[in-house]
Amino acid sequence: MTDTFSKEKRSEIMRAVRGKKTTLETKVSKALWKRGIRFRQNVKDLRGKPDIAIKKYKIVIFIDSCFWHGCEEHCRIPSSNINYWTSKIARNVRRDHETTQYYVENGWNILRIWEHDIKKRFDETINTLEEIILKTKYTKKTGAK
Repeated sequence: MTDTFSKEKRSEIMRAVRGKKTTLETKVSKALWKRGIRFRQNVKDLRGKPDIAIKKYKIVIFIDSCFWHGCEEHCRIPSSNINYWTSKIARNVRRDHETTQYYVENGWNILRIWEHDIKKRFDETINTLEEIILKTKYTKKTGAK
């Protein structure tokens, strides 16, 4: 399948893709905030600039879009410039893995949420996030395991 846009138009579209404050991030952030969970967004001094971070409890949340983060189920490489896109997505996946390892090795709780989970199971995803966050807070406060 060939691209329906010219190279210039496709470049313009891809440049417009935002790296923070995306629709997915906003939707998740608002839902967590409504439930009384306080956090910071796109924290620059943390590795990978997590979409959501609660430093006090060493919790970081990354919201991964299916295309940019190489979801095995939904990522479809564009038919033009295949080598570029394959390489780009592979680098993103590798970087995500390295970032996850960094947080795990340093005692952080890292949560990665796929775009398709937010779109298909929003309430369940938010409930799971809230449960993990509250459990982590409780564990840190009480020293329980």
